[in-house]
Amino acid sequence: MTRLKILFLCTGNSCRSQMAEGWAKHLLGDDVEVYSAGVEAHGLNPRAVKVMAEAGVNISGQKSKTIEELGDSTFDVVITVCDRARESCPIFPGNAEKIHRSFDDPPSLAEEAKTEEEALEHYRRVRDEIRAFVETLLDILNNTGKKSEEQA
Repeated sequence: MTRLKILFLCTGNSCRSQMAEGWAKHLLGDDVEVYSAGVEAHGLNPRAVKVMAEAGVNISGQKSKTIEELGDSTFDVVITVCDRARESCPIFPGNAEKIHRSFDDPPSLAEEAKTEEEALEHYRRVRDEIRAFVETLLDILNNTGKKSEEQA
């Protein structure tokens, strides 16, 4: 059986798409081949690494990368996890199904935090929302068919 190739795409590939990649590898295992990338590469966010580790998922070895760094890779599914990525989502080779599920941007939310703990709460909430989405991802894919969009 061929494994499903999934790409999680966001703006900077530093937080949301990295969390989604980590969750998909952790929860979906050998059923999928998972990647993440960004319209830009902002580096792996240390708070994202921290809150994922709290949940038992190590993403510290993942690398922030741009779509261009993936070369001519083809994907079965491209999932945009923020509105900016959806708006600038390029055309991918092949017949990739596109799904959009926007999540809040933890770094933006954390800017107003008065303490590190308060900042981390934003990351934890989005981490848990992404986990809930990834847990239902295979069901979503089985029920949508090609070229559909899951709206947030």
